[in-house]
Amino acid sequence: MQHKTLLKFAIQAGEIMLRSGAETYRVEDTIERILSAHNLEVIEAFVTPTGIFATIDDESMEMTTLVKRIRHRSIRLDKVTLVNDLSRRFTEGKISLENAMIELNEIDQRPPYPYYIMIGSTGLVSAFFTAVFGGNLRDCIVSLIIGIALGIMQYFFRKAKSSRFLIDLIGGCLIGSIALLFTRIVASTNLDQIIIGSIMPLVPGVAITNAIRDTIEGDLLSGVSRAVEAFFVAISIATGVGVVLKIGFVFLGGIL
Repeated sequence: MQHKTLLKFAIQAGEIMLRSGAETYRVEDTIERILSAHNLEVIEAFVTPTGIFATIDDESMEMTTLVKRIRHRSIRLDKVTLVNDLSRRFTEGKISLENAMIELNEIDQRPPYPYYIMIGSTGLVSAFFTAVFGGNLRDCIVSLIIGIALGIMQYFFRKAKSSRFLIDLIGGCLIGSIALLFTRIVASTNLDQIIIGSIMPLVPGVAITNAIRDTIEGDLLSGVSRAVEAFFVAISIATGVGVVLKIGFVFLGGIL
């Protein structure tokens, strides 16, 4: 029974990390580190971006395998850090299995960041990236407005559990539409800088980074799948912006 509880603890820890944006090799390392605390003869962990497989075996027990399907992923690096710290304290014997399970459940139930922080942060990121890419003060203000609108849209669509690709596609359309509108009514604004800065909150930076790190660590399946995911997210963003710009150029006679 203790071994099964240990396996469930390891799988749940890996699940939280994988759902929160951790790299595949880090999840495998955490699961194996937790299971090694009981000196089992056989410890195997195999992780993909959509699933976790773990097996343990020993003379005192029957071979046990658990499989966990991962359906939704987000970016919660605070949870990744907390689970990683918990696993290290557990393997060092600083916390019992029962207390570790309780703390792990508390980590899993941590509420998301308040919506107003997420919306405001999206606006500020858009504005400052516009400045980085050479935009003037008016461009930054327009990007701030676009970022806030984008954050509001993302909040409601994520609440409705919409597809990531749909959110990025509509987000691209929203960015292109507002950018076209403001460049027509506000003088001395630059369409290119506004759009480039405003799409930065949508860029799949974590997916690209994890794809590279997983590939370097030898997890080719996870690396390729994450790279494909990032590629399709980029296509969604580009399609949304491109369609709006094309329509805008056609209706405005290419004067933009």
